[in-house]
Amino acid sequence: MKLSTKARYAITAMMELALNENKKPITLADISEYQKISLSYLEQLFAKLRARGLVRGVRGPGGGYHLAKPASQLSIASIVAAINDEKSKHDENMVIEQGSEQEVLESMWDNLSQKIYGFLEGITLQELVDDYNVQKSSPVVSSTIESTTPHIASF
Repeated sequence: MKLSTKARYAITAMMELALNENKKPITLADISEYQKISLSYLEQLFAKLRARGLVRGVRGPGGGYHLAKPASQLSIASIVAAINDEKSKHDENMVIEQGSEQEVLESMWDNLSQKIYGFLEGITLQELVDDYNVQKSSPVVSSTIESTTPHIASF
């Protein structure tokens, strides 16, 4: 199973912030350049992440974004939920007949979503950063990545 591209982009962008947590704020233009993600798409994602209190912006020259909390306190579930918080109009207007097969299926999908969310809730952004750093320092990977790279490789 793969996460949606939107979720992967949001998590990757948050990892960029985590990797540079004790440095100057990171601009969306920098993340866009590093990750080859459209700047306008990042702006949409960060509006949602900011609204959920996961990132904070710094205005003015030298401005950009920081994590709003330490990476160890941010779950992957919170990132995915922040960018997937909208239900489609189709979902909101859908009338499900009680006792129907559609109700059973809807319940099944809701249960599965809750289980996936529960799993992702147990993984922190810091764990992903740590995993990335371990894999980056492996002999095979480290020969292709500079050790001073302040960001993760793009997709």
